[in-house]
Amino acid sequence: MSEAFPTPAEVDPRLLEILVCPETGGTLEYDRKAQELISKKARLAYPIRNGVPIMLVDEARPL
Repeated sequence: MSEAFPTPAEVDPRLLEILVCPETGGTLEYDRKAQELISKKARLAYPIRNGVPIMLVDEARPL
């Protein structure tokens, strides 16, 4: 039986500890609800698709 609202894939916490913003080299904040990694310094949000962070500036959305 499939769920009407599937839960987002989880990102490995160890991976989150080592990832940095490719634009600035700064830290990222994990937005679990939006499934994004936020770089406040670059003012970009990197998407997470199927549990995989997409760390490309061209794929990030501006904040």
